[in-house]
Amino acid sequence: MPYLIRGEPAPGRAEGAIEPDPALPRACIIGAGSCGIAAAKTLYEARVPFGCFEAGPVVGGLWKFRNPNGLSGAYSTLEMNTSGPRMSYSDFPLGSDDYPPHADVGDYFDRYVDHFGFRDTITFNTRVEHVEPAADGGFEVTVARTDIDPGAPARGPSDERRPTSDATLTYDAILVCNGHHWEPRLPEPPFPGEFSGVEMHSHDYRDPSQLAGKRVVVVGGGNSAMDIARDAADNGEAAYLSVRRGVHVLRKRLGRKRTPVDQTLAPPWLPWFLKQKGFEMIRIRSGDVSKYGLPRPDHKVGHAHPTVSDEIHDRLETGTVIPKPNIRELRGDRVAFEDGTEVAADVIVYCTGYRISFPFFDPDYISAPENDLPLYRRTFHPEIEGVYFLGLAQPLGAIMPMAEQQAKWIAALLRGEYELPPAAEMRADIARARVAHARRFYSSKRHTMEVDFDEWMRDSAREIDAGRERVAVRR
Repeated sequence: MPYLIRGEPAPGRAEGAIEPDPALPRACIIGAGSCGIAAAKTLYEARVPFGCFEAGPVVGGLWKFRNPNGLSGAYSTLEMNTSGPRMSYSDFPLGSDDYPPHADVGDYFDRYVDHFGFRDTITFNTRVEHVEPAADGGFEVTVARTDIDPGAPARGPSDERRPTSDATLTYDAILVCNGHHWEPRLPEPPFPGEFSGVEMHSHDYRDPSQLAGKRVVVVGGGNSAMDIARDAADNGEAAYLSVRRGVHVLRKRLGRKRTPVDQTLAPPWLPWFLKQKGFEMIRIRSGDVSKYGLPRPDHKVGHAHPTVSDEIHDRLETGTVIPKPNIRELRGDRVAFEDGTEVAADVIVYCTGYRISFPFFDPDYISAPENDLPLYRRTFHPEIEGVYFLGLAQPLGAIMPMAEQQAKWIAALLRGEYELPPAAEMRADIARARVAHARRFYSSKRHTMEVDFDEWMRDSAREIDAGRERVAVRR
């Protein structure tokens, strides 16, 4: 069945109640967002010694509205696109069956950290500046105090020396949890011409007051574009939605009971052609946005990352959001489109995605050109031992349970309880996955990390079991 977590949380524990095992490899966790805290909890409970470094003074990353670390793109009207039972960590249900607003998600992460008692393992207000291989093995990690919140101590376990200034520390493993929705990607190449109004990326959008009384052009066909176009329609003088390529927009709730559609998805064992029929039924019940003037999609539903919105169909139908094709040229206070029309505008909001970036690695060591970094099961680098990635995926589901599974996988490896396949097998698996990916999703920087969440959860659990068997045979 699809992943659904309801009921009561697992028992909590007092802060600092589990001591690390000094005989195990030492790990560095970069970031304390949804993936970083999943990693910290898992290593804490597995007694793997680690340091977790967060640039700001709070946990939660993207889902902390106005996060002092400056990296969150959350806006006041943001709602999760995955319902509570689908996004919950396996032992800590969110407590809501619906799609939670950002404030509830941010609060959930705080409750998770405090319930399981590992907040004291996180070093806040400390940024990882550089990671490089050490000459005698392992990694040298340079950290620096950010002083985002000068009054907050740089908390951390005693064996991390609680850095209060720049320091270089040594670790055996690196867990990369820095997220991939923080470095904005603008249209490439830029639209010709000049615009005299305000141009911003959706990452810099915070509140509908920024759009109040304005004539707004929203560029993009993803979830943030639908949200911001809705906000512009409700608060601005005029709202235009410029979409270059057609998208299927699925409603998030359907039926008299307003059931979250992500709780009605097919089980992972069904073949794709049957799952696709399920997506098609949701699309039909949601309604076709192309009949209101948006471009007709050139692909079937499910062959691209889904766009979801409960409101955009209604705004398009009433004409409060006016569909437009791609921008052709910027003309001062006017925007010209490829169909020959042009409109007066005060604000352009580019909802055009993000670049994958690892500022702490030298680019020739690890980087993701064109947003592409091939990994074994979206977790393990096939060539570089000891560097692991959590949440570097775009799942058809939530990232939190996936990150939790990745953390358990890595913890088993660090404890010697799991063994990876040989590098050649990992490379072959990556190649097979890329072929299957190309058959399903159209080529786009948006789809370089796309995975089917429920299939990934099932297949990774099987591989963890297989890796434990390899250890048992070797012993």
